[in-house]
Amino acid sequence: MDSNERRICVYSSLLIALMVNSGRLLALREHGIVAQYWHFNFWEYSFQLLYNLAFCILLFYINLGARSPIARYRQQHYITYYLYNGLFIMAAMLTGNALQYFLFANGHLPGVFWMGYFARFGLSAIMIGIVVRIILLLRESRQKDREHEQLKTSYLEAQLELLKEQLNPHLLFNSLSSLSGIVREDPTLAQFYIGHLSKVFRHALLRPGTTLVTVADELQLLPSFEALLNMRFEKGFRLEVQVDAPYLTARIPHLSLQPLLENAAKHNAALPDSPLVVKVYVQDDWLIVHNNLQEIAVPEHSTGIGLLNLNERFRLLLHQEIEIEKTTNAFIVKLPLPL
Repeated sequence: MDSNERRICVYSSLLIALMVNSGRLLALREHGIVAQYWHFNFWEYSFQLLYNLAFCILLFYINLGARSPIARYRQQHYITYYLYNGLFIMAAMLTGNALQYFLFANGHLPGVFWMGYFARFGLSAIMIGIVVRIILLLRESRQKDREHEQLKTSYLEAQLELLKEQLNPHLLFNSLSSLSGIVREDPTLAQFYIGHLSKVFRHALLRPGTTLVTVADELQLLPSFEALLNMRFEKGFRLEVQVDAPYLTARIPHLSLQPLLENAAKHNAALPDSPLVVKVYVQDDWLIVHNNLQEIAVPEHSTGIGLLNLNERFRLLLHQEIEIEKTTNAFIVKLPLPL
């Protein structure tokens, strides 16, 4: 039992004990009907009340306690379970009846005395059974909620890993395609390209797909990726980053910015005299990635993975979606920043 269940059991036991023993208080009226059969004795009433309370608490324990020898029969051996409960109730009733009768022998009619005990303990057992059933239903509900949450988490992790597996080959194919051309034209430059490429892939591969990272961590990758694009486009690419310090600790999905730079480079012309300019800045709690629009006549083949992948990761990890705007001279992607 957890702490909430223990409190429910104790409070229920106290309420049940008070309810089933409240009739004895009618004996306080000297000329009442109950007073003709029972002579009120404070110590006897206290014993009866406390004994009934102890019975209720013990009955709760043997049905709900984690170490109870009886509770383990509840799932598979119903007959044994109810038999043990019945034996406990009968033993407690006989013991209490005998103790009270001999400790406070004050002229009670034995038959009436016995029937009173039977009624009190019977009602107590019925009410305890109802409360136990409610607690068991709550346990089942919590267990189903936990299993559902675990299933959702497993499904989320599987989806994110699949998205990451889609993203990494996408980056690899584009990078190797550029590398082959650089190697043919300038082997020395290719060495620098490989150095920056290794940094990009180290950043991409050493974190699990379910990771949220700070904006500062994501920005650390951009200089290497900018260098790759500049070597690819012969200084026809320029990156401008302006993110204020308070936003650097905001957490976003790993590899959020790299696909946007790659997307801009894929669909736009980048020439030394007319560079492709990508700006990264914050506006109204959105991380903005803005590039000037210089669409090429025949764009590279696109699988459509980049932006869809990014939006899906934001939806799964942050329960928010990115926003995309396209004007006559700019392409803008807005990433929500949870602050």
